[in-house]
Amino acid sequence: MSRTPPPSNLEQSIASKVGRRLTPFLALLYVFCLIDRTNVSIAALQMQPALKFSNEVYGTGAGIFFLGYFLFEIPSNLILERVGARRWIARIMLTWGILSSAMMFVRSPASFYTLRFLIGVAEAGFFPGVVLYLTYWIPATSRARAMARFLALTAIFGLFGNPLGAALLKLDGWHGLGGWQWLFVLEGIPSMLLAFAVLAYLPDNPAAARWLTDEERQWLAQRLAREAGHEHAVHHFTLRTALTEPRIRHLCLVFILSSTGGNAVGFFAPKLLKAASGNTWDDSFVSLMLVLPAIVGAIAIVSASAHSDRTGRRTGHVLVGYLIAGGGFLACAVAPGPWGIIGALAIFTLGERIAAGSYWALTTNLLGARAAAGGIAMINSIGNLGGFIGPKLMGWLVDRTGGYTVGLYTAAGLMVCAAALGALLKRQPVYPQDVDEG
Repeated sequence: MSRTPPPSNLEQSIASKVGRRLTPFLALLYVFCLIDRTNVSIAALQMQPALKFSNEVYGTGAGIFFLGYFLFEIPSNLILERVGARRWIARIMLTWGILSSAMMFVRSPASFYTLRFLIGVAEAGFFPGVVLYLTYWIPATSRARAMARFLALTAIFGLFGNPLGAALLKLDGWHGLGGWQWLFVLEGIPSMLLAFAVLAYLPDNPAAARWLTDEERQWLAQRLAREAGHEHAVHHFTLRTALTEPRIRHLCLVFILSSTGGNAVGFFAPKLLKAASGNTWDDSFVSLMLVLPAIVGAIAIVSASAHSDRTGRRTGHVLVGYLIAGGGFLACAVAPGPWGIIGALAIFTLGERIAAGSYWALTTNLLGARAAAGGIAMINSIGNLGGFIGPKLMGWLVDRTGGYTVGLYTAAGLMVCAAALGALLKRQPVYPQDVDEG
């Protein structure tokens, strides 16, 4: 096995500065992205009985977000590359914050579906935009660790999301509004405010970063230019490339399988946990306890991605991670009581986070810089269709079987399939010193 050589002093200096100045800020933005995307799972504990939505209606509404995301992901990411990260990320955050707060006005399945779809349209391009943005600053050999830091900080910052949701549900009845309504409106406001912080703080590219020295900017430009010209990268992204390039199709398939399984359970996790408690745990306590798997995930992604960067074993981490994640869902199906469910969800999160950093490092490395804007968006948008399929499928299965067991076994099978396909990802070096031996 060939190991990735240690980074140069300049690379270490740049990575350190990016880690201090950009990564925490981007992670904070993404936390509110995830909160406003997934807070419907916490709100559903009160909203679903209040509005008398079936599990299938709830699952469809939770998942229809991803249809809007899918349709506008690629145009959004290409616009980001054209107009600059600072302005476009600010626009994304402002519109999704407004629409997320507007969820307090949901009264019918039609209004539920419409607003969730529009939130997906508004948010489209954010995560792949961040992944693309990091490729402007981080050489290929350090990307798994950079993604790990970003995702780990997201997990750490996001630990307050469930306690916040739990507290907001307790506002039920205040000023005549349900707790679920307060949750939506108050969790949308920070995203609107952060949009203005983006305009003031975020540089569009390294050339605009005054905190990099001239030597660091020159070294980074030369290094990224060399990586962009590597023969194994996908040099130009077009629709034809997306449809004919085997690596893009393969990456899309891995992601859509894991996304379908993960979202099928993720959007129903609070309801699953409450049902496992025999409905003895109140809504706020259920929300609070879901922070425990997130802590496991934050620890896992840091250690696993550091090992991925050190050894170059990207595909190995994807394989092992998704297998563990599938095992977590199997454990959910047989777990004794709510604490067993929490433990099983922690196993899933452990495995999914082991895979995540290496998957996105492998994705950006195989595409190359020239194809990254469209390619990342294509992979993320197609993969995230699993976010529509998964919750809708789980809701349908729960309504027809009266329980979660069949859905959990289905989700476990999807994760195992993602692991098998992840192990077959083409193992090519991004440049001669960065060897992935699987």
